[in-house]
Amino acid sequence: MKAYVIIVAGGKGLRMGGDVPKQFLPIGGVPVLMRTISVFRRAFGDIGIVLVLPADALDYWQMLCEKHSFCSPSMIATGGPTRFHSVQNGLALLPDDADAVVGVHDAARPFVSTETIRRCYAAAAEGKAVVPVVPVVETLRQILPDGKSTTRSRSEYRLVQTPQTFPLAMLKEAYRQPFSEAFTDDASVVEAMGTDIMMIDGNRENIKLTTPADLKLCIPTT
Repeated sequence: MKAYVIIVAGGKGLRMGGDVPKQFLPIGGVPVLMRTISVFRRAFGDIGIVLVLPADALDYWQMLCEKHSFCSPSMIATGGPTRFHSVQNGLALLPDDADAVVGVHDAARPFVSTETIRRCYAAAAEGKAVVPVVPVVETLRQILPDGKSTTRSRSEYRLVQTPQTFPLAMLKEAYRQPFSEAFTDDASVVEAMGTDIMMIDGNRENIKLTTPADLKLCIPTT
């Protein structure tokens, strides 16, 4: 099985504040994006990595790689107007390999475990469309049209993480569809073809860094 990952870092990360996109902010002195790339390399030493970056951040990323003596992935795509288009740009760099598996991962999730990654890829290698999930632990309330709210059973819901992982041919076919506002992640794009989505256990630490408070909660790792 040939494994690829498209690491999506095409956004500006505006909710984090400041001038530096969140994927470049340091945790323990190491930029978030480098931590994310490194965990995939630990999971699969020969994984093919496509990095999707904003066009105006390419020089900055190169500077960071030189500063940290970090070997950058060999394939770099530029981000599009939406996540859908960014993933499309990344997929365009991959070969038409019927036996390959590809994951799509948020750059701002540096704490995904190697075990989660390997579980996702193993299931996708069997022809499945896979998303890692964790149970909802907080109580959920639904806001109703009249402005009132009601409690919903949290046992009926799961929080979805990445990498969302698929046979490469399946994901390429899905991304030939016209863009829709309903496409909130890769699973929703694949699901629009009528393909069932398989949920597997993720890891609770695999949070998406979104606000300054998230960075304060991070414990530096090597």
